[in-house]
Parts: sequence; structure tokens; C-alpha cells
Amino acid sequence: MNYNTLIFDLDGTLLNSLDDLANSVNYALEKLNLPTRSNEDIQSFVGNGIEKLIELSIPEKTSYDKFAKCLFLFKNNYSKNMMVLTKPYDGIIDLLKYLKEKNYKIAIVSNKFQEGVTDLNNHYFSEYIQVAIGKSPDRRKKPYPDAVFTAIDELGVSIENCLYIGDSEVDIQTAKNTNLKSVGVTWGFRDKESLKNLGADYIIDTPEDLLSII
Repeated sequence: MNYNTLIFDLDGTLLNSLDDLANSVNYALEKLNLPTRSNEDIQSFVGNGIEKLIELSIPEKTSYDKFAKCLFLFKNNYSKNMMVLTKPYDGIIDLLKYLKEKNYKIAIVSNKFQEGVTDLNNHYFSEYIQVAIGKSPDRRKKPYPDAVFTAIDELGVSIENCLYIGDSEVDIQTAKNTNLKSVGVTWGFRDKESLKNLGADYIIDTPEDLLSII
């Protein structure tokens, strides 16, 4: 297959954002006198947007009121601290540079809130990626295909030539729901075994490995 369009997940695929996410979750939990979470916990909770992240981070049977406060505290803190420890994974910038030189179309599709996706893309990838789609009230989040279709429309490309790259079960399911081939990356928030069990069409260990697929 000849792919000319690559749609990437953000957290766990392009960016290692785990420390900043964990720090902001624990900031919110501490403010509400709730038990904090380990980085391993947070790693297993990400992928479905910040509402789900907070829902999984707070103790079971926590009141909705406390959940809403925790979400507000997290988002407020994270918005100011999302670029403290976050950085692209090794090899990502080199890959994006190569893809741009070869005229591939590139987009980000994430379940992170749109303002966060826009800010992170502008800060780290604006030279290479023009279309960056996040969570928005006017479309369903992944694994629904809505955001991927939005990205394809904005790029002005044909869906037949698109490939979807991500690190989690949400990403593999999103690709299936959009009828795209999926590439699972092992450097993110899930391991190779999980990606294999989820049915990823391809699994890669380094960003450079993507070149052998496209």
C-alpha cells in the first residue's frame, strides 16, 4: 500500500507527557485530600481524555461534586504546566523532518482538550504539522472516527492513502472504526504484547521503523 498521509496520536506517540500529566493529577488530588497516584497508574489511565483520567484517578464512590472540582483543579494546573517535563520521544523530530521533506501529509488526532493539543503542537511540532485535532464538544472523541474524518477533510486527502499511528487500545480501535490500517508504537503507554492482542496491523519499536511501512 502506498501511504501519503499519516495521522498520529499525541500523548504516548509523539510526546512523552506522562510526568506533567501525573504531576497535575496529583496536584489536584492533594488539594482535595485524596490519595495520590503513581506514574504507572497514570500511564494506564491515559488515552480517553482528561475526564476519564480524573475519573480513574479518584477513589471509587467519590462524589460528582468532588470529581468536578478535581477536574477543574487538574485542567487549571495542567494548562500552565504541560510543557515542563514533556518532550518528543527520541527520533520523533527526525522522523517528522524527513516526512515533511518527502511531502507527506501529517496530522495529530488526540483525545486531549483542543486548547492543549493546539498549544503543544504549536510549541513542539508547528514546523511539521499543520492540522492538530483535539477533543471538542461538536464531535465524538476517539475511538469514534469523527476527529480522524475532520483531520482528513482539513488535509484534503483521500482516506485510502491514510495510516493511523498510536500507542493504546483507543488508537487501535479508532483505526478500525475509520477503516484505516493501524501502527502500534511500543515506546508509549502500552507494551508490545498489549498492542499485539489489540490487533494492531503493524507494531514498531522506534520512529524510524515507520519508514519501512510507508
